[in-house]
Amino acid sequence: MVARKPRIVIIGAGMAGLTAANRLYTSAAGRDGLFELRVVEGGRRIGGRINSSEFGGDRIEIGATWIHGIDGSPVHRIAGEIGSLHSDRPWEWMDGFVEEEGRAVVEGGSQICPDIVDSVSTLFDSLMDYARGELDESPASAADTDTGGGLDFHRIAVDAASAAASNLSVGSFLREGLNGYWDLAKDEDESRKSVEEAIFAMMENCQRNDTSACDLRTLDFNAEREYRMFPGEEITIAKGYLTVIESLASVLPPGVIQLDRKVRKIQWRAEGQSQSLVENGISDSRPVKLHFSDGSVMTADHVIITVSLGVLKAGIGSDSGLFDPPLPFSKTDAISRLGYGVVNKLFLQVSNESKFPFLRMAFHRPDSGQRMQGIPWWIRRTASLTPIHKNSSVLLAWFAGKEALEIESLSDEEIVEGISATISGFLPKPINGKCNGEVGSGCGVKFSKVLKSKWGNDPLFLGSYSYVAVGSSGDDMDAMAEPLPKVDGEDCCSSASSSLKMLQILFAGEATHRTHYSTTHGAYFSGIREANRLLQHYQWAKKGLDDYN
Repeated sequence: MVARKPRIVIIGAGMAGLTAANRLYTSAAGRDGLFELRVVEGGRRIGGRINSSEFGGDRIEIGATWIHGIDGSPVHRIAGEIGSLHSDRPWEWMDGFVEEEGRAVVEGGSQICPDIVDSVSTLFDSLMDYARGELDESPASAADTDTGGGLDFHRIAVDAASAAASNLSVGSFLREGLNGYWDLAKDEDESRKSVEEAIFAMMENCQRNDTSACDLRTLDFNAEREYRMFPGEEITIAKGYLTVIESLASVLPPGVIQLDRKVRKIQWRAEGQSQSLVENGISDSRPVKLHFSDGSVMTADHVIITVSLGVLKAGIGSDSGLFDPPLPFSKTDAISRLGYGVVNKLFLQVSNESKFPFLRMAFHRPDSGQRMQGIPWWIRRTASLTPIHKNSSVLLAWFAGKEALEIESLSDEEIVEGISATISGFLPKPINGKCNGEVGSGCGVKFSKVLKSKWGNDPLFLGSYSYVAVGSSGDDMDAMAEPLPKVDGEDCCSSASSSLKMLQILFAGEATHRTHYSTTHGAYFSGIREANRLLQHYQWAKKGLDDYN
């Protein structure tokens, strides 16, 4: 009897899925043709939450944007190997962090004194460093966080953590830190405090974009110390993030990746369950059966699921039916507890030739009498509006949470109207009727194009990336990564018969990585992990492949 090769199906052609496929296919087992490999993608393109594009003559990223630290990053390594880090064409953030050349403006149009911005920035950064465990908890480190003005930011952070201990979220900790700062600066007038709070809120909004948490009070404080970033600068990829994805996919033979194949149901065999699976009218002993929206089916020995946490959250709903039988409680509990948010990017092309400044926007709090009429609510938690590089006519703003969802529903005209009203409230009017090379409220700034991402309502993603919410922990991400079925007390490699039961469905994706969640490199690592899990399994099972007849 001819041995039947195990069939491995990967759901999703994003970073995690294509990394797993690349690792499997380039392994010795893959080169020897010891298994069948298929990648099924619900959309009509590869890349998942990576989607490089062009807008206004510039290269932009609709989704993933940054290499978060270049020292040790596999994404940076691949991008370097394929020559994607440099280009003679402009691209998004090609100038790196240009905030240093920008201006912080408070609602109403007054530019904020740099000393005030620096002081609040140092406070915020010190608090986040403490939250991440990057500051020694002993008072000896206080000298490192003293701005010279007599304020001990280290002590402020220690006291804030203590004060927020009963409700230890990142949001509550940050606000306790701001209150501690004000307690030490007793001689401040209310006007200055109002500006400082606006600056602090601006930085909180940046943190919302970084984490995808709509409200930082839902972001777990303790998990910050487990999160890891690579050292070195953060950069964008000159020739586009998609080039990394295309490189991973390039080794796969034609036909391995199947687009427009949306999975409707995943049938698998829980312990002790037997069921007859049929593919194309022929009985098939493979333990997993995938049902697609077009009515077709595919059986598999192993399925690596790389869909987003948002899709999994929807998939465990009582009316979903994505998993048959439903996932065990240990898995659904972790999926339910973890946080998953929406972050969207808004691009606008300026139609006139005036140079638009890097604008950092500090909005007054809701009960302030200094709030300006006409600025829409959905932009009030946006931290900046800036050209994507120094010479670009394309502006970019980031949105998180409910504001990110709102812009998905707005028309281009509504967006332009809201952005124009905001610009009028922030940029100074021209001097002597002249714009002096910069756009101001009287300069008649006009927009010719609008482009926005729509990750929240896209059924293939239902959001952007994961975070550890209050009430969850890194343990939940470990639980997310556990393959099924899980047979307590049984060694998966104890016999050839048990190997038929194990590793039916495996899980990869950024939300399954305990220390690098929310990143493309976290997705990459998870794909390698699950590919290696199968390769290790078959190192043991290689001599027993006849059992798969």
